[in-house]
Amino acid sequence: MEFSHVSVLLNESIEGLNIKPDGIYVDCTAGGGGHSIEIAKRLNENGRLIALDCDPDAVTAASERLKDYNNAQVIRSNYSKLRQVLDSLNIDLVDGVLMDLGVSSHQLDTPQRGFSYHYDAPLDMRMSQEGTSAYDIVNGWSEEQLARIIFEFGEEKFSRKIAKNIVMFRKEKPVNTTLELAEIIKESVPAAVKREKNPCKKTFQAIRIAVNGEFDHLSDGLDAAFDSLKPNGRLAVISFHSLEDRLVKQRFAGLCKGCICPPDFPQCVCGRTPQGRLINKKPIEASVCELEQNNRSRSAKLRIIERR
Repeated sequence: MEFSHVSVLLNESIEGLNIKPDGIYVDCTAGGGGHSIEIAKRLNENGRLIALDCDPDAVTAASERLKDYNNAQVIRSNYSKLRQVLDSLNIDLVDGVLMDLGVSSHQLDTPQRGFSYHYDAPLDMRMSQEGTSAYDIVNGWSEEQLARIIFEFGEEKFSRKIAKNIVMFRKEKPVNTTLELAEIIKESVPAAVKREKNPCKKTFQAIRIAVNGEFDHLSDGLDAAFDSLKPNGRLAVISFHSLEDRLVKQRFAGLCKGCICPPDFPQCVCGRTPQGRLINKKPIEASVCELEQNNRSRSAKLRIIERR
């Protein structure tokens, strides 16, 4: 099986992990194995890599790419369950964790997975290929629910009109395919918006996030990853849209915050000390060279935190 995916910010994220040859590392989003194989290359016989992915296609592809590395193993799991995975392997703490968020090139470019508004395919969008699908949400959720997720997860200002038109369409027949949904979206926005750019991106993003519970998994995964780090261990996270990046930024800021006493207290009584320190205060973005080679890297932001 061909699993095509170009790893974004590859060198920057690997360098940011500050890999020790005998360390234990987790790639929470193995994908095609691009980041994983670069980690495995830097480990000696005492080092260890655990690569996770909830997509069975990714697990198959990563397992094939890593088959010659005895220090690596691939496990099918969502990264929000990182702590359970480490417990099952009798691993207490690790030296580094990497998260490459969002949808992979393989998922976008495989029409039958139903992620893209560029291909006609059944509405799906399930990264794990299990559970609630985009079809279920588009055809089963109320107008109010649809408007809310399209606005909150897609930051789409025409969310109410899009939701209203989805419900009107499905009264006649179910919304079965990606292009049917795309056409409804296009009919719901002003002509000027359609001329400026494809208006489907935000709504498709919102439905994908809802299908996969991405923000809940990210929140749980960030907590599990940081809590599983050894002192001086690092967590590196690559995000691809503002909502993800905001969550990561705020969580990292909270972990690096010390005293939380009210400012009018004469002295600290909470005793809180920072749990981590930021390796980069501003997010690392793709270089001009990478942007020229991979257009999908244009929105990528890398943030790295080290546990104290």
